Amino acid sequence: MAAQIPKVLSIAGSDPSGGAGVQGDLKTFSALRCYGMAAITALTAQNTRGVSLVHAVPAPVVAAQIDAIFADIEVDAVKIGMLAEPAIAQAAADSLARAGARRIVLDPVLVATSGDSLSSAGLVEAVIARLFPLAALVTPNLPEAAALLGAPEAATPREMVEQGRALAARGARAVLMKGGHLSGEPLDILVEGEDVHEFHGARVATRNLHGTGCALSSAIAAHLAHGAELVPAIRSAKDFLTEALGAADTLALGAGRGPPHLLQSLWRG
Repeated sequence: MAAQIPKVLSIAGSDPSGGAGVQGDLKTFSALRCYGMAAITALTAQNTRGVSLVHAVPAPVVAAQIDAIFADIEVDAVKIGMLAEPAIAQAAADSLARAGARRIVLDPVLVATSGDSLSSAGLVEAVIARLFPLAALVTPNLPEAAALLGAPEAATPREMVEQGRALAARGARAVLMKGGHLSGEPLDILVEGEDVHEFHGARVATRNLHGTGCALSSAIAAHLAHGAELVPAIRSAKDFLTEALGAADTLALGAGRGPPHLLQSLWRG
């Protein structure tokens, strides 16, 4: 009898340099013993130094990719990343709702690590209206949370909690506020109903941070696909990312910000 391997779908953009987007997600899924699949929302021209071009995939093509997967394969979890345009967000939401998709982790990618924009006008509203209600977890970093709320960026843990609750009030079931932009040790805060959980970590001394948000959200989705509850899934995903960041400099990729070494556990020895 074939082994029942958890199957996880990434709905995200393509990063030809392999550090973020669907390429990074597929590496993360594999490292965490999941079978990865991908519906591509945008083609980008980028490397470790930045993004030079974004070409959105037509919304019907995105929907057709998602529909084809769900028509044939049981999907245990979904990670949503870059959506680029409102029509793509709407098409993805329609497909996922039709399929009754479960364990959706929404990473509201709006800006690349390099600072380059990865979204168009109206995307924030479409994401909130159509995808927040479907997601088990939304994982904004502090600039993304500020953009979603039209508010100044949170500067303290208390403000992170307040913004997490504000996003929950807009339809998010649970919100993981990623506090890597704060000074000092990294602090992520999960707001789930009335509950608040803090996740502390050590800051890894590396400039190679390209795709860290993609890796964390895809790792959470992978652990959820294995059957983990939300808090343990986040904790395990953070441990995975910390190890990948610790090995990031061994890749020695490019002249800019490289990615974490997402496959370091498979390459040991």
